[in-house]
Amino acid sequence: MLFVTLKKDQLEKLVTGLMETDEVIGPKLVQKNKDGKPVHKFMPVDNFAEIDLLYDHTIYSAKNLFLPYKEELSRFRFDDGDWEQEITYWEKPRVILGMHACDINALLRLDKVFTRDFYPSPYYLARRRNTIIIGIDHMACEGGFCRSMGTDTVDRGFDLFLTDIGDRYFVAVGSDAGYNLLRRVESGEVTDDDRRAYIEMRMEIAKSFVTRLDPQNLPNLMDLQFGSAVWKRWGSMCLSCGSCAMVCPTCYCYDVSEHISMDFTQSCKLKTQYSCNLVDFALVAGGHNFRPDREKRLMYRYYHHFRGFVESNGEPMCVGCNRCGRACLPGINPPDVIRELQAQERT
Repeated sequence: MLFVTLKKDQLEKLVTGLMETDEVIGPKLVQKNKDGKPVHKFMPVDNFAEIDLLYDHTIYSAKNLFLPYKEELSRFRFDDGDWEQEITYWEKPRVILGMHACDINALLRLDKVFTRDFYPSPYYLARRRNTIIIGIDHMACEGGFCRSMGTDTVDRGFDLFLTDIGDRYFVAVGSDAGYNLLRRVESGEVTDDDRRAYIEMRMEIAKSFVTRLDPQNLPNLMDLQFGSAVWKRWGSMCLSCGSCAMVCPTCYCYDVSEHISMDFTQSCKLKTQYSCNLVDFALVAGGHNFRPDREKRLMYRYYHHFRGFVESNGEPMCVGCNRCGRACLPGINPPDVIRELQAQERT
């Protein structure tokens, strides 16, 4: 991989130039929560000053920029006994600035689902291929355990990745597009001092992770604890609201509905994000529900993240951002649930 350095004023120059031709999306401070802590969202920006690269975490992940909460898949028009179908894909070039390593790793997991050789999603692919990603290193966010999941670093899935080393950034170039971006500004060769500064910063980042989770042997643990009372205890707390899936950077369950106009001249198919924690998720024709109990729905969500996805894709679905834990009103979060399962296994 190619490494260069980039002064901070040159990053501003680069991003400002991109705003003239492309949509630029970055972490933006939108409000403060009830505890007075800043709330950030990935949002389109018109000025570099709107971007807060020192943010702790965004309330929603960048997943929603690739898998919108609601998306029109196709539109139909009916006329004189015939019909026409219209399908459109994302074509507008855009740049996402300031994605953390865990969120980039989350996109790599979504890639395994939506860009595979058989039945790839053209909607997801269109957004992915028309998006430049500029990531940035960061200290551990509140409750984050991405270091335990091996997602606090990333070596692919981005065009440029920045690490703050003082008055400049240590930049990893991950693609031809990223290399061409740097040609618009002045970058420097990496010196020995730059390398030392980068290593020291990475060590500081590693030390900042205080939330620990041991993910070893989790698939086997899940199978062994299938009937554990732990699921009933945590499931009794679950509100079945689906907030965890909405903020999760890797949850991708969805529903498809058809909407027909009152005069029967047109219709559209809408894809909407969904959650396996919702009461009607496994409801089928005839009124039978395969997962009527809250604890079962909660359990199977964890099984998908830490067991099923490992079996089919070789790695857990969870990237350790702990957005689900922060969004959950009763306080259900992966570290606590998994530690309790592990503790029960040892007794």
